[in-house]
Amino acid sequence: MMQDGEEAAVADGFGLMFKKWFMRQFWRAQQSQVMISFGFWAATLTMLIFDRIEHRWDAGSNMYGVPISYWVMVSLFLSVFLFVLLVGWTYDNIFSLWRERSQVEAERNPWATYLLNATAIHTLGLLSSIQRQLNPDDEKITAECDFITDWIAYACDEELFVRHVNELERRVSKEMPELHYLPPGAVQKAREQNHILNDD
Repeated sequence: MMQDGEEAAVADGFGLMFKKWFMRQFWRAQQSQVMISFGFWAATLTMLIFDRIEHRWDAGSNMYGVPISYWVMVSLFLSVFLFVLLVGWTYDNIFSLWRERSQVEAERNPWATYLLNATAIHTLGLLSSIQRQLNPDDEKITAECDFITDWIAYACDEELFVRHVNELERRVSKEMPELHYLPPGAVQKAREQNHILNDD
């Protein structure tokens, strides 16, 4: 018989597997959405344009044994498809608007400017502490390390760090120590804030 802790671990594992499976299907639907909407858009425009021009020829006339209407519809569909591809090619090769879009996305991304994720916190903290130890008398290095320390202290007050500490402790099944490059009491503070978040 499984203990309560083992049953909870199995339930958590099953829940994670289900969520991952669900998100994989959701991702697949998102990826296929572009091509599906591309086809629907071309088909819709084809039918709208065809409805406006079908009176221009005899409905019973054929070309190579195929009704003219079919030829026109296929031509319209391919024309819309090629037009969209042409717009995409122009967007990419002539105007290069994707570069400006990427630049704007980077400028608006807080993780590219002032926020730190858990990996960045630990990397900067370790490098800064090593620099401080190697250059104890260098005022410039000390000032730089102080700045990094303040930046890390700011990041430790963010919700992401709170979730990082508590998720890591839950998955590793061990308490995270008060790492020397973090502000004093930052880990304990994150634990306390996690209870507040869960209560909300």
